[in-house]
Amino acid sequence: MSVIIKEEDFIQSIADGIQFISYYHPVDYIRHLARAYEREESPAARDAMAQILTNSRMCAEGKRPLCQDTGIVNVFLKVGMGVRFETKRTLQELCDEGVRRGYLNPDNPLRASVLDDPLFARKNTRDNTPCILHVELVPGDKVDVQVASKGGGSENKSKFAMLNPSDSLVDWVLKTVPTMGAGWCPPGMLGIGVGGTAEKAMLMAKQSLMEDIDMYELLARGPQNKLEELRIELYEKVNALGIGAQGLGGLTTVLDVKISTFPTHAASKPVAMIPNCAATRHAHFELDGSGPARLDPPSLSEWPEVHWAPDYNKSKQVDLNTLTKEEVASWKPGQTLLLSGKMLTGRDAAHKRIQDMLAKGEPLPVDFKNRVIYYVGPVDPVRDEVVGPAGPTTATRMDKFTDMMLEQTGLIAMIGKSERGPVAIESIKKHNSAYLMAVGGAAYLVSKAIRGAKVLGFADLGMEAIYEFDVKDMPVTVAVDAQGTSVHTTGPKEWQAKIGKIPVAVA
Repeated sequence: MSVIIKEEDFIQSIADGIQFISYYHPVDYIRHLARAYEREESPAARDAMAQILTNSRMCAEGKRPLCQDTGIVNVFLKVGMGVRFETKRTLQELCDEGVRRGYLNPDNPLRASVLDDPLFARKNTRDNTPCILHVELVPGDKVDVQVASKGGGSENKSKFAMLNPSDSLVDWVLKTVPTMGAGWCPPGMLGIGVGGTAEKAMLMAKQSLMEDIDMYELLARGPQNKLEELRIELYEKVNALGIGAQGLGGLTTVLDVKISTFPTHAASKPVAMIPNCAATRHAHFELDGSGPARLDPPSLSEWPEVHWAPDYNKSKQVDLNTLTKEEVASWKPGQTLLLSGKMLTGRDAAHKRIQDMLAKGEPLPVDFKNRVIYYVGPVDPVRDEVVGPAGPTTATRMDKFTDMMLEQTGLIAMIGKSERGPVAIESIKKHNSAYLMAVGGAAYLVSKAIRGAKVLGFADLGMEAIYEFDVKDMPVTVAVDAQGTSVHTTGPKEWQAKIGKIPVAVA
């Protein structure tokens, strides 16, 4: 007799899973990040980890998203051949209804980031559907479900190569990881797929990110096969690059490296690598016909006693309302600032629209003169919030607009996450501007510094509209100063040199 999975049970399980992973880190991630924090010697990286750990606990307690980018949903189903679904909908339709319900939950609405028509209209679907669905038929009478929300910052750093059979995987990884920058928000993990065909390698890399982080246990017991030896080798060598938390330089870039393999053609060696970010989000459950899945929340005792707070002795307080170009030019690379006052926001779509309006000679809806812009797409607020989680987006996507903004609008500084490219750095130097970095993976913590928020322009763009935020002690680091010095270059170089002299420690 077939096990019957009811339509409502399946949909609600997907919706519940999406909510669950939006505010609960997997326990294995918390444990490994806490260990990395304890042994970190780089002050900048340690501060970033403290913000991520503090943010994580706040989200677990407040049931609000770990990151403002609440991701594109991936669902992996293993459907037992003894299962029958009591529905007239397709599995894609069932999963999409679960995603819709999960993202539009009024108690914890999640940011809709999925756009229909990727080439032309790029119109937001407003409910984060459709999800990316993978289905496998297996023996048995249960449905195994893995649901994950993958942020754009880490997904955009996915890499693929068709290596020659004699090429070294280790060499390719060590050459490729530095090209990924910090937009994937380390410390996280790397999922690697080797073999099969191009699409199989990519799928294996993505699926490997669903596995528990167990590098600490692996190092403690020692490798038992060649694949585990390779994982340890890559873990140690990637961390020896010195990239560190948020790319600021430090001892830990990855908490784990996962590798999945599959038979492949004699002439081929497909290799895929996909990073998971500091907002690692995935859940695993089974449906057996007895009702919706139950997901047990982790105990708050799993979180370390780390409570980040502004340090007024070490950080310079900055009044954005009276900020001048001269003060911006005085900031030093690596200096930590606490920003208070009013800033503007804007990201990809807003910058493109500004570019088009300036080209046509049309007036902008906002005056950017002597203002600071924050690259962010916030989550909608609930209850007494003025704004939902509002962490930074990857700044390099705005590089091609940087000179236009500094040259034509009077903008004097920018805030985002990760490094800036050479085009943006050259423009920052030319205009005596600065780029400030906020911590990716600390969106809820950052939002607590925002005391007021209102839309000033491009309201039709939703989360990509231009807001004005009124902030109090928002923490940032000077990542590129007016002379064009980037801490994302100097920090990893410094720590790579230091790591070569530090004995290898257990994770």
